Amino acid sequence: MNEYDVLSVFCGPDGRHGNELGVVRDGSRTPDPDERQRIAAKLGFSETVFVDDPERGAIDIYTPSTRLPFAGYPCVGAAWLLDVPELVVPAGVVGARLDGEFSWIEARADWAPPRTLRQYASAAEVDALAVPPEGEWIYAWAWEDEAAGRVRARGFPGRGDGITEDEATGAAALLLTARLDRALNIRQGKGSQLLTAPQPEGWVEVGGRVRLL
Repeated sequence: MNEYDVLSVFCGPDGRHGNELGVVRDGSRTPDPDERQRIAAKLGFSETVFVDDPERGAIDIYTPSTRLPFAGYPCVGAAWLLDVPELVVPAGVVGARLDGEFSWIEARADWAPPRTLRQYASAAEVDALAVPPEGEWIYAWAWEDEAAGRVRARGFPGRGDGITEDEATGAAALLLTARLDRALNIRQGKGSQLLTAPQPEGWVEVGGRVRLL
């Protein structure tokens, strides 16, 4: 198997938590999509990135069960690792920038895979949720402090591929930001942090801390 790095993306303020991302830096050694899918399934991360051209920022993203034209946390992690001004994914060109301890991407809300955004009355209700049945990608959320834009969220992919809960989900955060049309500070999973900001003409920025494991 190709050598790969493991990143933690959307770490909390204390550097803990975040969603683990596999990054195969020399994706050109494995050009076949079926083989890439097998590698992603074997690694078992929520998502695995294959870097096809590090200078252009061209990447290919896989879950353990499917290829994605765009995904949030893999792009945030790849932007941090490659330190490039943009990433090229099948959905389009993703803007990228580093700002202090945060890695940011800018993408379109309509690139995000479908998610069911389900609002709850309180953060405590979100905390108490059991993993729902498979078949629907559910992003459960509630306001922690609506005036301040602080959100509590959990993500349940429902794909049946071994990932029952996503620790941090950039695409879902992007969709929620577009729906609410305001900047958000999201606490997801066990303690991951995602920052977002709507931009003109359907674009949204999503940012967070990244570290190499």
